[in-house]
Amino acid sequence: MDTKSIFMAFFIINTLVSCAYPCLGQEDIDDKALVNPGEFDTLDALSPASQEYNIYMLENLPPKYKTYLGTCADKMGPSGISECNEDVLREILTNKPVSRECCLMVVRAGKECYMEIRKFMFRLYQLKRFASQVSFKTNEVWNRCSAEVESPSSDHAI
Repeated sequence: MDTKSIFMAFFIINTLVSCAYPCLGQEDIDDKALVNPGEFDTLDALSPASQEYNIYMLENLPPKYKTYLGTCADKMGPSGISECNEDVLREILTNKPVSRECCLMVVRAGKECYMEIRKFMFRLYQLKRFASQVSFKTNEVWNRCSAEVESPSSDHAI
């Protein structure tokens, strides 16, 4: 066998393996942080234009949807939406796990509410650039929290 035949055989095998297992040739982006931990605190900086965008978006939400989001926030508890919301965003964007207490609040709200609040948050101007990248991570945070809270070894009930 000459060098050209060996190269062609290697190329064909490599192509077939790549088609059969496309994940072998791709980097696993779901494990990478979308934001460096040091940059997370700067995400809430708003320009006048971005504030106008958020106000416009909020004003044009259907009233029933606003009520639904408020009900979901209430399910998390009085401190849940403010304290825990930032921690959940931090886990989604930087991979820093939320506390068990925050997981309790997330699970208390229920998956539908949790997902809807996340969907809403990633419509805000300062977070919308991540909207197409966070679906998997949002589910991953839910799954981790619900497993942690509902495990038989957990000390607290919901």
